Amino acid sequence: MARPRLLLLVPTTTYRTEDFVEAAGRLEVDLVVAAEKPNALAEAVPERLLTLPFADPAASVRQVSDYARRYPIAAVVPVDDATTVVGAAIGQALGLRANPMAAVRATRNKLAMREALGRASVPQPGFAAFGVEEDPAATAKAVRYPCVLKPLHLSASRGVIRADSPAEFSAAWTRLAALLALPEVRALGEGASQILVESFVPGVEVALEGMLTAGQLQTLALFDKPDPLDGPYFEETIYVTPSRLPAASQRAVGDCAARAARALGLTDGPVHAELRIDDAGPWLIELAARSIGGLCARTLRFGTGMTLEEIILRHALGWPIASLERERPAAGVMMIPIPRGGILQSVEGLDQARAVPGIEDITISMHRGQRIVPLPEGSEYLGFIFSRGAAPHEAEASLRRAHALLRFQISS
Repeated sequence: MARPRLLLLVPTTTYRTEDFVEAAGRLEVDLVVAAEKPNALAEAVPERLLTLPFADPAASVRQVSDYARRYPIAAVVPVDDATTVVGAAIGQALGLRANPMAAVRATRNKLAMREALGRASVPQPGFAAFGVEEDPAATAKAVRYPCVLKPLHLSASRGVIRADSPAEFSAAWTRLAALLALPEVRALGEGASQILVESFVPGVEVALEGMLTAGQLQTLALFDKPDPLDGPYFEETIYVTPSRLPAASQRAVGDCAARAARALGLTDGPVHAELRIDDAGPWLIELAARSIGGLCARTLRFGTGMTLEEIILRHALGWPIASLERERPAAGVMMIPIPRGGILQSVEGLDQARAVPGIEDITISMHRGQRIVPLPEGSEYLGFIFSRGAAPHEAEASLRRAHALLRFQISS
């Protein structure tokens, strides 16, 4: 019997190619990898490697439809934000399990997402959008403080800045406008011409990892973020699961995320949601039609030993999944903070950090000689530290001890 063919859409900026390819190997599917830039081996194995214009879903659909007439495709899986829209377009065109394209587009535009959530009365920050050409000093008088300025399309907290006064607002506006003027950002489309201003929601922040099946959301994991994310920039650091929130709060978070997914029209596949919780309950900050970013998925293992990537591939193929219950040990990941900008010269203390009890792995994702750009302009992590423990506080403590032993030599 022929093995099912699975199309994996992989942007060149993703951290996750290796993990998805390994998952496909364990499932013994025929894997086809599509990227937006040509691979040197594509001519030798055209049935295995494709080059697609991810920014042009219609053209990608035509190309994949032609391919599928010769090599039938059983599932399409987009990896990371840059491929979610084109993945939905291809899935719809081929009659595969996929989200509606319009729903995914809404998750890729923060203003469209806010408007959809507002129509459904999903709890969220107050918001308003302004043209980037508007006068920041005048706009600063029209908003309430504290507030948060955001680009419409960027992810991983890039370009997100808190302002507590008109002076801070104008400074943040100028900085964000410069980021939006960069060629690679302008290439994202009309979203680069607007700035979203949201009210700042105080409280603890959590991240929910879930899977949608025919519109029903199953929570796979709920991560606490023990480090406060109060600004002025919002660099992610530690995620720990299971959550230490009361059970009622966890249910409320899941309900809020499910309402948000319905409001956006999402139906199938992974979702990653960011929420804040105050005395009034959870507030939806972001929801993406993809799984958790970076290498953070390596914290998750499920009842039968499956990785998150295997769960995602099985779901796309319509294969049975024995268990969606996360393994019992607590797990944590630290996205290593960037201490300052410059050129990375060396990383010291790795052996000592890896020897800390509870540490499972440390991956440095930047290389020697690479320029490091901190938030809010930057978009890459120095690396990731992974831990496990009998309880969440143990997994968190191991991360902090290991990080304290690392020394990054960065030159100007």
